[in-house]
Amino acid sequence: MQTAQSPRNFDQQTKRSNVVRADSGQYLTLRLGDEDYAIDIMRVQEIRSYEEPTKMANSPSFIKGVINLRGVIVPIVDLRMKLNISKVDYNEFTVVIILRLHGTVIGAVVDAVSDVVDLDANMIKDAPQFESAIDARFILGLATVGERMLIVMNMEALLSNAEMGMVAAP
Repeated sequence: MQTAQSPRNFDQQTKRSNVVRADSGQYLTLRLGDEDYAIDIMRVQEIRSYEEPTKMANSPSFIKGVINLRGVIVPIVDLRMKLNISKVDYNEFTVVIILRLHGTVIGAVVDAVSDVVDLDANMIKDAPQFESAIDARFILGLATVGERMLIVMNMEALLSNAEMGMVAAP
């Protein structure tokens, strides 16, 4: 005979499986390779056209370099390379999304930005867990908007200092 889980055990399992949940709000949709992604628009500072950054020695391969953005040195990350998505040539649609995460400014190179969509938390469903190139910690869930399936990203986890190989400033 099975015993019912105590509320305490159930709460602990729920916390483990849903460490970060997507919130209702507006999300910027973007394109990486053949897939559509969404990121919380509250993290977006600005969107800029792609310009070749200054390369940094000994940086991870997904860090394209740095730019000087009005006196702030901003590392530029190619999200395709960070997520192990097949490389696409830079073109007139390639942009850099300047994000403010954990009090740090980071630029993310994407193939294109599409639009801004409103997503309710109940529209964002848990993504199935597969062995894949994208670590499950980086995905908040999946949302369907019209005919499109959006992969809702956890940019704080994806571009954390630890994931970027950056050392916190003293």
